Amino acid sequence: MSLRERKKLAAWRAIRTAALQLFEERGFEAVSVEEIAAAANVSRSTFFNYFASKEAVVFDQDPEQRDHWRAIMAARPADEPLWDSLAAILVGFNELLGDRIPLQRRLKDRSPALAQSSWDVVGEQFLTDVREWTASRTPEGDTMIATLQLNMSFAAQTTAYQTWGADESFDDYLRRLKHCLHQAGTGAMSPPASTSPS
Repeated sequence: MSLRERKKLAAWRAIRTAALQLFEERGFEAVSVEEIAAAANVSRSTFFNYFASKEAVVFDQDPEQRDHWRAIMAARPADEPLWDSLAAILVGFNELLGDRIPLQRRLKDRSPALAQSSWDVVGEQFLTDVREWTASRTPEGDTMIATLQLNMSFAAQTTAYQTWGADESFDDYLRRLKHCLHQAGTGAMSPPASTSPS
C-alpha cells in the first residue's frame, strides 16, 4: 500500500470511528454529518469524499477486509461442492465482522431510520465478489442451479440475522447462521429431477 493509500485508509477509519462513537453516545438521528466531520477534524466535503451518507458509515466495509474475504474464497478447494463453499465463505465473512455486526444491530434497534434502511449487513462489494466467484466455479449450462444456491445461501444468512434474539450473543448468531445454512443446504444439495422449468 502506498503512502497516499495509507493516508486515505487512516482518514476513512478516523471518520468512521468518530461517527460510530457519536452514534453510540447520542443515537443515529441526533448526529449530523457536520458534527461527525468536526469530531474527525475534517471538512464536510471530505466526509462525502469517503462516505456517501451517514448510513454508509454504519454499513460500508473496511477497505482492507476485501482482501480477507477474497482470501477465504480463494482458499476453497476447486473440487468442493458449490454449496459447501458458499456456506464456508458466508460463515468466514461473518466471522470477519464479529466486531461490526453487533454494533450495526444495536444502532438499527435504536434508530427508526436505520431500521427502515435498505442497507444490508453484507454490503454490495461482497455481494459482487461472491457472484463473480460463483460464476468462476460454475460449469457452462449450470447457471440456474448455481444462482439458486447463491440466493439460498444469502436467504439463510438473512433468516439467521432476522431471527437473532436480542438477548443472544454474536456466537449465538453464528450458530444460528450455520444451522440455517445446513437446513437450506439439505435442499440445495439434492439433485433436481429436471433442470427444465415445467
